[in-house]
Amino acid sequence: MDAKPEYDPVTAYHEAGHAVVALALDRPVHRVSVLPNRDRLGQCEFGKGVFRPSEDWVEREVMISLGGLAAEARHTGTYGWAEAERDLRYARRLLAETSERAAARLEKRLLAKVENLLADDDHWHAVELIAAELLTHGVISGRAARHLYERAVPQE
Repeated sequence: MDAKPEYDPVTAYHEAGHAVVALALDRPVHRVSVLPNRDRLGQCEFGKGVFRPSEDWVEREVMISLGGLAAEARHTGTYGWAEAERDLRYARRLLAETSERAAARLEKRLLAKVENLLADDDHWHAVELIAAELLTHGVISGRAARHLYERAVPQE
């Protein structure tokens, strides 16, 4: 009998965090993976959405990029700043349009918003469901991620 591959639970929660924040903010998810490659431990790929550059768009993208860090911190009890370097670099590049001091404040405020979103029992349950599927299968489709999200989060 073949041994089942072991996937990293911290990575699963990190990627599930990106997916849940994206879905909560109406950004389509294409695929979520915890299959490591030479560049990253996992990945949340997004579907083609309507691109409308605006302040709201920037805020949404930053929140999605911070979703992995926030979910990982809630799961482990510590922030993996170094592990989330790629996400933080992306968020900071988006925020670079504002002054450096304003960008740091905005990043902190958006991280707090993401933590608040994930503190909601339904959203956290969605993270747990997606992470569990990732730990079982290594990769799930965006459709599966949305299904798990909708199972956990009552739709208005």
